Amino acid sequence: MRIPALAALFSVVFLGSSLVEAVEIRGQYLESRTCDVYTGPCFANGEMGLVGKEAVMAWKVEEGSWNGTSLEGLSVAVVLKAEGTLGDDGIFPMRAGHIKSVILVDEQASDEQHLALVDFAKDAAARYTDDITRVDRVPLSLENDYHSVEGVFKAGDLAEIHTRKLDDGDCICTNEMVYFQPLTDVRYATPAYTLKQKYDGEGLNCRWSNEGSRSAFMAIFKK
Repeated sequence: MRIPALAALFSVVFLGSSLVEAVEIRGQYLESRTCDVYTGPCFANGEMGLVGKEAVMAWKVEEGSWNGTSLEGLSVAVVLKAEGTLGDDGIFPMRAGHIKSVILVDEQASDEQHLALVDFAKDAAARYTDDITRVDRVPLSLENDYHSVEGVFKAGDLAEIHTRKLDDGDCICTNEMVYFQPLTDVRYATPAYTLKQKYDGEGLNCRWSNEGSRSAFMAIFKK
């Protein structure tokens, strides 16, 4: 099973990165979609335009600031609903059509940090935040284990992602690959198995729950 063997490098790269370059902000990233991102091309082509119209993207700032405001320890998320399949295969973008988004902001943020987190999310997910229907303050938590590829994101009762590492039992056609790329600019992205993904909030005219799919990415971000 050809899964990128990057998980063991996460901690070294993440902790040592400050020695080789100066960045304004860095941290953890977790994403889950409603279609497989690690899959065979024949499966992906057969699902095009039918699934993958929803996604949850989450960032946790480990170090740094945005617009001069420190965001260390705070999180933000963007939840998406499109008319068509989101993302691209590294060559051609999908015809996602109109996209609505909701931004979830860490309730621990001050008013100044709230504004900075919203601006950061709009910059990080610029392709998907032209039509923001809601900005909600909620308790956010994100913890990624880069060795086991277990990620846990929670946004109160509104949104959730829980992932695990892909294993041999997740291989279906023996021709799997990272078909879809992450929705945003991240580093050292590795595909993961979604144990649970949900959105149960307002603003997108739909709610969903997705379980048991190869639909997630774990990564780090730096800007």
